[in-house]
Amino acid sequence: MAREHLRHVSVVGASAAGLSAAHGLRRRGFEGPITVFGDEPEAACQRPALSKRFLTAGDLQPDDIRMRAATEDVRVELGVRATGLDLAKRCLLLTDKDSGRHYTHSVDGLVIATGAAPRTLPMRTPPGVHVLRTVADAVAFRAELVHEPRVVIVGAGFVGSEVASSCRSLGLDVTLVEAAATPMERVLGPEVGEALVGLHRDHGTRLHLGAGVAGFTGDDRVTGVRLAGGEVVPADVVMVGVGARPATDWLHGSGLPVEDGVLCGADLAVADRIVAAGDVARWPHHSDGTLVRVEHWENALRQADAAAATLLAAGGQAAAFAETTMFWSDQYDCKLQLIGHPRPGDLVTVAEGDLTQRRCAVVYSRSGRTTGALLVGSPHRLRAYREAVRSAAPVGGARPAPDDPALSNAS
Repeated sequence: MAREHLRHVSVVGASAAGLSAAHGLRRRGFEGPITVFGDEPEAACQRPALSKRFLTAGDLQPDDIRMRAATEDVRVELGVRATGLDLAKRCLLLTDKDSGRHYTHSVDGLVIATGAAPRTLPMRTPPGVHVLRTVADAVAFRAELVHEPRVVIVGAGFVGSEVASSCRSLGLDVTLVEAAATPMERVLGPEVGEALVGLHRDHGTRLHLGAGVAGFTGDDRVTGVRLAGGEVVPADVVMVGVGARPATDWLHGSGLPVEDGVLCGADLAVADRIVAAGDVARWPHHSDGTLVRVEHWENALRQADAAAATLLAAGGQAAAFAETTMFWSDQYDCKLQLIGHPRPGDLVTVAEGDLTQRRCAVVYSRSGRTTGALLVGSPHRLRAYREAVRSAAPVGGARPAPDDPALSNAS
């Protein structure tokens, strides 16, 4: 797939990954037309801000966190939904959401960056129950907080925990409901989960752990969350944060491989002149070939750049995506930084500090090699542990050298 044979590129998804892919193509010298199609009526946002500063900074406006195409010579069409892909004819099936008009768009190079949609609970949902994925979601939820409601958050993952932290900083009554025994247990392990229980409780957030949700109470407006055991947790507003599913419905029947995301090669190629990036992409991880899909902001940006490189690779020879990405989460007075991609079953070791004091480095490993690291209140150790994860350093030897002696000794 030589660069000179690529005439134009279409990007489905005006997301962080989609817009970054367009920028990556231009930065690498691609001069042909680039068209980005976005389902939402407005430009995508810096999603990490939605559960953090956008909720707490009342004067922060949607335009303050929106993304724009990095170059003026990229055509961005918003409010346009992709409904299908005809591989044989190399064309997208599109619908203009305002007019309802259906039309086609020819495809040469294609970047699939449709991201993911929030999962919902399979039950009747009265007004006052929210999800958090778009600017519109955040605006609607923030408007509720002005009335000082009792907030119940279903799901103590990263987003749910951040929303709890933001709401507590506003002085609101907050309850977290989580089906697992501890927050983020599946991703971070039970040891870290126990420490996060203490973090929430120390900041006044009530917890219902190991608790499934049976339904919501209230007709015209939510009044509570009914737990599987029968207890009702009173609520004036509810946020549901139970994960997301890749936005691949439009690709069913296209012939592209779809299974919990768009299946890619190691270089993010899906088919001839078709690549995927961001939350929707599922690819073989460079460490062991396990298929993974990562919903992290930095991963989306780095994958977008790699996908652009793959589209332009001379002779179709593209490098595998082997970046070590990082995800951060600000919760109360604690910063969590997750490096790499630890998975269930990894050995969890506190390599530095004290987890109970919430200032430490936790290492995840498999077969004696580092697969990931979690820094808790230790941002000064980011560089060293990022390198340990990148190199899959052996576990059990000397810990990574300090990044900066002054920082490492800081209290």
